[in-house]
Amino acid sequence: MPARLPSLRQELSISAGPRLPDGQPSWTLHDPVRNVFFQLDWPSFEMLSRWDLDDAAAIIGDINRSTALQLDKEAFDHFLNFLREQNLLQPASGSAPVFAAARERQRGTLFQWLLHNYLFFRIPLLRPDAWLTWLQPRLAFLFSPTFRRLTIAAGVLGILGAYREWDRFSATLMDTLSWQGAAMYGVAVVFAKTCHELGHALTAKRYGCRVPTMGLAFLVMWPVAYTDTNEVWKLPRREQRLAVAGAGIVTEMGIAAWATLAWAWLPEGGVKQAAFLLSTTTWISTLAINASPFMRFDGYYILSDYLGLPNLHNRCFALARWDLRERLFALGEPAPEVFPHQRRIGLVLFAWAVWIYRLVLFLGIAALVYHFFIKAVGILLFFIEMGWFVALPIWREIQAWRLRWPALKHSPRARVTAMLATLLCLLFLLPWPGRIRTSGMLQPQTRMALYAPPQSRVESLPVASGQKIQAGQTLLRLSSPELDLRIGEADARHEALSWQSAAAGFDTATRKDWQLLNDQLAFSDAEQASVNVDLQRYRPVAPYAGVLVDVDPDLRPGQWIKNQEYLGTLVAGGQWQVVVYVDEDALHRIDRGDRALFIADGLGSPSLRLTVSSIDRDATRTMGEPELANLFGGDVLAREKNGVLYPENAVFRVVLNVAGALPAEQQEWRGHVTIAGRWEAPALRFLRTAASVAWREAGF
Repeated sequence: MPARLPSLRQELSISAGPRLPDGQPSWTLHDPVRNVFFQLDWPSFEMLSRWDLDDAAAIIGDINRSTALQLDKEAFDHFLNFLREQNLLQPASGSAPVFAAARERQRGTLFQWLLHNYLFFRIPLLRPDAWLTWLQPRLAFLFSPTFRRLTIAAGVLGILGAYREWDRFSATLMDTLSWQGAAMYGVAVVFAKTCHELGHALTAKRYGCRVPTMGLAFLVMWPVAYTDTNEVWKLPRREQRLAVAGAGIVTEMGIAAWATLAWAWLPEGGVKQAAFLLSTTTWISTLAINASPFMRFDGYYILSDYLGLPNLHNRCFALARWDLRERLFALGEPAPEVFPHQRRIGLVLFAWAVWIYRLVLFLGIAALVYHFFIKAVGILLFFIEMGWFVALPIWREIQAWRLRWPALKHSPRARVTAMLATLLCLLFLLPWPGRIRTSGMLQPQTRMALYAPPQSRVESLPVASGQKIQAGQTLLRLSSPELDLRIGEADARHEALSWQSAAAGFDTATRKDWQLLNDQLAFSDAEQASVNVDLQRYRPVAPYAGVLVDVDPDLRPGQWIKNQEYLGTLVAGGQWQVVVYVDEDALHRIDRGDRALFIADGLGSPSLRLTVSSIDRDATRTMGEPELANLFGGDVLAREKNGVLYPENAVFRVVLNVAGALPAEQQEWRGHVTIAGRWEAPALRFLRTAASVAWREAGF
């Protein structure tokens, strides 16, 4: 006698659903106890509708005779397992311990409960079904074609108005970037999201669905409004489900359209400011967040209903994992679902896009969690985020590979994949050449820049630009009326005091002031010495032999020069050097004596071979070579303040000597420098950087 089938639960209900992408009809099975919906395909519905036959063979035979379907025992067993796993069958006698054990497994440990509730939990705030029933007819005009056309026209006119006054629109946006503006944006976001959820609720109510709860969901402590519209799965038409799923986005877009129009046409005041806040808030939040299909927001449900693929993410993930295993190991396993070739490729690419998006998003959330909590708690939550969202999925996939080990051992593709993985690991673990590339400044080791002193005028130019000079030779002559006046006054005062001091010994009346006169004469001598020092600034003399370069060709005698104006540089022949700034993470890979290469920017001259001669032990506070800053085309990230350049990151000044002598006529020039540092494995570099960040963030 064949075994009897277990009974179905009596409270289950079934209703017609939309057609599936392959054209077959579908039905929706509702479990009212859990308020969960299941989509049934044609074979599942046929088996379920004949469940009263109470025999698997009789059900299969009747389906094969009376329909175009041809089922076997395996298909029926698969459907029966689905009913058991989803608890859709009547519990057998004595099954209470089994359900209790399953409930304990589902609940998990205290740590798992805290983890799940920290990552996501809901707080129902309203039971709106009754007042939505009263409100929906009174707001029926919002769903009319006339209001829809008016909203589209308002949006077009508002965008045109904002485009015509874009400067004022962007300036208003910058004015709101303050604490007061942030508070006003918060109010606008609350209003927009409330209308967003009402849009879902009213649309669902319009199609006869019940809306049991509305409230707040917390995604990693971030509040998100939600509306329970699960009953839309009862709707037989896909267009109705799409309307409910997209109602929130449509509502916010409508608010944005009318708010943008109001900003463009209203006079200045509080109402115009409120319209601006609503406009920018709704446009940005709708397009950047709600319309995204990568998280379970409105865009996800719209895409899911449009494709006719409920539980889209999980199905795409399963397909992508299968595709990855086949590409890596070629095991020949059947796909979890059969799709046309183009759609299968699209779903796999979508799954990878979701994984990459979530990785970036969860890394950002983990960083926010770290910064918003105290350090100890922040570090713990950061590792929880990384473990749960990154490490755990990878570990589960590795476990799936381990279960397939017998098949992997005999797969030629798996051996090729293993060889490539080993090669990648070796490339990551073995040392690589340590080339440090940055910008450098070619300059002579001995040089003296000339700058104009205050209130100076060119008197003569005895040396032309590029001319060789000897030590002690005057480079140029400048004059200053103020300095000439000081020289005349000092000479006259010194001459008068000298005469008075000499005559004091012969005059009885002035003999008593002789000591005072000597003191004044000594002061006058010091004043003359000071004037002579200042005079040397107007008569610079070469302290060594060299070449005067970079003299302005338009400079003429009689021309006035402003204070600290650059006049030229005295360059000594012989050794030249290149100055570079090296980042902190690359400093340990170079040492004195390392070889380097310099290639000048924009010149066809041959490269210069260099040798590292000195490395600063302390980080550079200010840059002495502005040409190497990013503000002037260099590679060092720096900021300028009061004419001084400050590096944004820790950089160290490194000097490299040029091999061989260069002519004194050689000009200073910027170029690219490559230093042949020590070899280092990428893994070691990564670990060093990670340890440095952890050490710094831990406060040590």
